[in-house]
Amino acid sequence: MVTVPAKPFAYDLDPARTALVVIDMQRDFVEPGGFGETLGNDVSLLQAIVPTVRDLIGLFRAKGWTIVHTRESHSADLADCPPAKRDRGAPSLRIGDEGPMGRILVRGEPGNDIVPDLAPQPGEIVIDKPGKGAFYATALGDILRLKGITHLVFAGVTTEVCVQTTMREANDRGYECLLVEDATESYFPEFKAAAIRMMTAQGGIVGWSTDLATLKAAVG
Repeated sequence: MVTVPAKPFAYDLDPARTALVVIDMQRDFVEPGGFGETLGNDVSLLQAIVPTVRDLIGLFRAKGWTIVHTRESHSADLADCPPAKRDRGAPSLRIGDEGPMGRILVRGEPGNDIVPDLAPQPGEIVIDKPGKGAFYATALGDILRLKGITHLVFAGVTTEVCVQTTMREANDRGYECLLVEDATESYFPEFKAAAIRMMTAQGGIVGWSTDLATLKAAVG
């Protein structure tokens, strides 16, 4: 076991049973012209974490540990996108509409790709998820179980929506969860801060958090 200084107390990581889960670092959320911007958000806030996420992925690659990438995405016919999701709010483009990078949040479209700096390598797991949580309507739980994974390290966007949802799903399934604070971000910095406080409160009710430098120092 490796002990990582963290909030609210030290996190014990089992290297043989640990996976990194990188949530939704897609062009549609991170780059101009994507879904995030159509909702009126400043995507530069999310772009800023790309170097840190790249370094975190590099750490796991160097260790030979399991890496999972997720993409929020829907089938071309939108059969897995409920109207309650597509029709909510007043974005300039909705899920499935044609945008500068192809149809918004549709599998196979350029905007649905993970940003080039974080592109998955052969052998890394890619999960296409129709919801906010990565366990909902996907094979993620079965994949992790077959690999004997018990500990999950989280990065990606956005902290208070897809990252937090997936961490809560993982916590309910018995995984020990660690969020890397400088490798996650929100369009609303106050939401990120609140989400981290909620997840680490009450003795780590959902999980732990730390920063990349601390994690690197701990795993050596």
